[in-house]
Amino acid sequence: MADRDDVCILLPTFNEAETIESVVSGFREQGFTNVLVIDGGSTDGTQEAAESAGARVVEQSGSGKGQAVREAVTRHIEQPYVLMADGDATYRPDEADRLLEPLLSGQAAHVIGNRFADMRPGAMTKLNQIGNRIINSAFETIHGRDLTDILSGYRAFTRQSFQRSSLTASGFGIETEMAVECVKHNISTAVVPITYQPRPDESDTNLRPFRDGATIILTLYQMAKTNNPLFYFGSVGLGSTVVGFLLGAYVAYDWVVNSISHEVIAVVGSFAILLGIQLLMFGVLSDMLVAVNREQTRRLEDLAVQLTHETRGQPADVFDDQPVGDAEGTGESDTETTPPVSPHQPDE
Repeated sequence: MADRDDVCILLPTFNEAETIESVVSGFREQGFTNVLVIDGGSTDGTQEAAESAGARVVEQSGSGKGQAVREAVTRHIEQPYVLMADGDATYRPDEADRLLEPLLSGQAAHVIGNRFADMRPGAMTKLNQIGNRIINSAFETIHGRDLTDILSGYRAFTRQSFQRSSLTASGFGIETEMAVECVKHNISTAVVPITYQPRPDESDTNLRPFRDGATIILTLYQMAKTNNPLFYFGSVGLGSTVVGFLLGAYVAYDWVVNSISHEVIAVVGSFAILLGIQLLMFGVLSDMLVAVNREQTRRLEDLAVQLTHETRGQPADVFDDQPVGDAEGTGESDTETTPPVSPHQPDE
């Protein structure tokens, strides 16, 4: 099993001077010497506070959390395992082993910390809780997997699995994209319970609930184009078909009852029905192509596993399909006991 030298703690920050020092110190006290703070140009002394606590600080070239994470993993991290957390002291460094255990044991290539397992009073507003539930439900509906808390910022993953993902989000949508890519590329994923703490009173959040929530929902829908094309094209096609039939019903009713014809509306309704049916057919065909492509990709990956089977010392393969094990999330925060892992393996 790999040790802590193989793990890099990644902390994307922006104006977190009030909390970043305690966060960095907390991870270093747990034995992690590789702590990377990638900063988005803070003006409140975040970088200086992180450096004084012993972190390696890099200022990102662009802006946004998503861009920071991509830049950090691809340019500044060489360790095979990455543990990502926020710099606002809402996550507990002494629970790091909960997320790393499935990685280091080879059970998963991506681990998500479930904040709802032990959410402390005041950690999340009622509005944000409702928004999180809606987004998680939408993810399950659109992408067919229940990962419990896809917006969690406390997660661990292998650098290999990250490099296989096609991530483009610049802001808070990065967690959503990572979850979708896990489903899309059959990356073995586990969910473990964690404690979610309220931000210190002097610390301000960078989250904008309505704007960021709408962006995340839009990201979920857009990514369905390549992951679940039947839903993406089918939802638009079904809507167009329903509108066409409603227009047709109105035209037929007015012609039969009042002897009034609506030629233009009839043409529009017919066009909407034809467009809707075509989109539905296109969605079905696209879904078949995606299914065939996934099967071929899986066979190639299985072949790659056989060819590299002798290299046991490498991180868990992203296409590892072995069972993670039965578990139910608990709210206990005892750091001496490794909590069970919730299985979220790719569907056969």
